[in-house]
Amino acid sequence: MKIVLAPDKFKGALTGNEFCNAATEGIKKAMPLAEIIRLPLADGGDGTIEILKDHLQGELIKVTIHDPLFRPIEASYLWLEAKKTAFIEMAEASGMKLLRKEEQNCCKTTTYGTGEFILKAIEKGAETIILGIGGSATNDCGIGMATALGYRFLDEKNQEVKPIGENLCKIHQIDTTLVHPKLATINIQIACDVTNPLYGKNGAAYIYGPQKGASENDVKLLDKGLQNIANIIQKQFHIDAQNIEGSGAAGGMGAGTTVFLQGKLTSGIELVKELLAFDTQIQNADWIITGEGKLDNQTFSGKTIIGVIESAKKEDIPVAVFCGATDLTISEQEALGVAYVNAITKSPCTLEEAMEHSYKNLAYSVYNFIKVLGYGKNK
Repeated sequence: MKIVLAPDKFKGALTGNEFCNAATEGIKKAMPLAEIIRLPLADGGDGTIEILKDHLQGELIKVTIHDPLFRPIEASYLWLEAKKTAFIEMAEASGMKLLRKEEQNCCKTTTYGTGEFILKAIEKGAETIILGIGGSATNDCGIGMATALGYRFLDEKNQEVKPIGENLCKIHQIDTTLVHPKLATINIQIACDVTNPLYGKNGAAYIYGPQKGASENDVKLLDKGLQNIANIIQKQFHIDAQNIEGSGAAGGMGAGTTVFLQGKLTSGIELVKELLAFDTQIQNADWIITGEGKLDNQTFSGKTIIGVIESAKKEDIPVAVFCGATDLTISEQEALGVAYVNAITKSPCTLEEAMEHSYKNLAYSVYNFIKVLGYGKNK
């Protein structure tokens, strides 16, 4: 029996590789001769570099850049020499994880460090740059990133503004005369699974601003700023930033990367699957085992499991999902299109206890699933 392991991480409990280790233990105890293909996945956000590095023999390039509050930090991007491709996680430069709770205020934060990442990759000789834009601490529509690449954002007095969220309202025009000359020659793909517009009640500031430390008044200011930059972009570049699908992702980075980098917004999981040749590797599998921390209605919105299910359907391969918890109904599970779902928690416990025991609980649950499939025989 050929079994493909293609999980997302259990956030805070298991990495994709740890999931594969636990599942492999369970499979081998129930079916020692099973063929196991390990393909842990990610959706372009946190953890994607680790997944791609393991599969593609990439090199981590350490550089000095600036964090969301303009402080120098060391961070790494993934370099694939054979493909002249750089994979950058925005969260490594401009992420919430870099700030203490009291520092989180997306009026004051910048994507400048993400732009520095891109600049370093250009100087390395990148022909393709893949940018994952999850986990950001920012709401600056990418003006910080663009500033690092030579764009200048000017106020009514022709003075350059500091590229942070609260200054979007002050921008009067965009100077492109010093933009890096190689930027237009590079294929830039943006891993993005969010479809929010740039501004408005479903836009970047209103939906994500409060999670990034914005008060009610801050949200109004940021939204006004996003409208302002959208109007300037329309006037200067003839691009309707508001109606780019996903323009509101990562505090407006969906729009910023499209306009300032000429980047293409693409599903993060689809990008990762393409890089891993996922659809080819799963051919002739008997089962695909996948999983994530919680299986719920959010699972339907374009994340890793959906990407796995879509590929499995093409090859008519049944999918088993192992998760920490699930609140799906039978009809929702059928709509999801999976053959089997198992919440691995064995007895009533706290969240902390469930996370602590997730490895052994997963191994046990997979063991029992495989034992039923093969009746414990060496298949």
